[in-house]
Amino acid sequence: MQVELKKPSALTTAEREAWRAFTDADPALGSPYFTYEFAECCEEARSDTRVLVMRDAGAIKAFLPIQTGHFGYARPLAGPLGDVQGVIAEPDWPVDLAAALKAAHIPVFDFHAALASQPAFREHTDSTEGSWMIDLSDGFDAWYENRKSVEAKAMRNVRTRYNRLEKISDDHAFVMADNRPEALEAMIAWKRAQYAETGVFDVFSVAWTRRLLQAVLKRESDHFSGMCSTLQIDGKIAAVHVGMSSHRQCQFWFPAFDRDYNQVSPGLLMLVETARTCASLGLSAIELGPGDFRFKKDLSSYQIGIAAGHFSNPSVMGLLRDGSAALVRRLDGEPQSALSRLTGKAMRKIDRLAGFYAA
Repeated sequence: MQVELKKPSALTTAEREAWRAFTDADPALGSPYFTYEFAECCEEARSDTRVLVMRDAGAIKAFLPIQTGHFGYARPLAGPLGDVQGVIAEPDWPVDLAAALKAAHIPVFDFHAALASQPAFREHTDSTEGSWMIDLSDGFDAWYENRKSVEAKAMRNVRTRYNRLEKISDDHAFVMADNRPEALEAMIAWKRAQYAETGVFDVFSVAWTRRLLQAVLKRESDHFSGMCSTLQIDGKIAAVHVGMSSHRQCQFWFPAFDRDYNQVSPGLLMLVETARTCASLGLSAIELGPGDFRFKKDLSSYQIGIAAGHFSNPSVMGLLRDGSAALVRRLDGEPQSALSRLTGKAMRKIDRLAGFYAA
């Protein structure tokens, strides 16, 4: 196997064609995260964006887009902001990711949401969870009726929120592509207020987050499009979603809403309207990402498995990463110890923060 590490913008025409062929041939690679356009957006936002290109006897076989970080401590594209990761490879080609990373002189590669279905990650996985998916393959009405049959109470709540919206305003609209700067700024302001109130790390405190969203929103092709959508009530923005889509599915990424409209749950209605519009555009799914949120469980059709873990090669950094992983596993194995649970949680939080400051 021959391995080359290069910037996304430096990919040749043949490499881009191979990348596109690999994603088109694999239904599991339908997310916009797996497009080379998203890799190029990451390159605009972060100078450490690279693609590991793998060849066999000179033939292009696979790609792994990464953030190389400081001192070669690599993470997937967009670091902690990436909801799903994986290898873009020729179908059925046996990817030896450990060998590829070693050949590229990358001492550590952490992953937190790799496709659990990909064999390349299995031996290096520490934990798995699910990413929530809305199935639109049979259209909006089929999805809506399915959710009514499975989560009747939740869907009655959706209907109630629509009724309340009709009562408070006869001037409301959903805009799938709202390119006004104030829409993006409203989302960021509401998100930052939410982070401050809940004590969650403010992802907009690092400059590359905004740069990434701006790059995504400027990008449009037949296979990738950034999106900034709004729900407007009486001419005022009540909810915003900033995300992206491939030609197959939408990634629900940064939703936020104005609390003055809590009585109609504008964020919930915006998601339903996003589903309606995505279905009309021929998209087969919306990925909501992982997380124990009620709205995700209520509206989702199924989950896909995502895995967390790491690869390490012989080096000081590799030994340190192996040691920290072993400690977290040990702490997680002591359920009766409150201290062990808190320590393990703190270490995972520190690792997530490190991912934001690795650019």
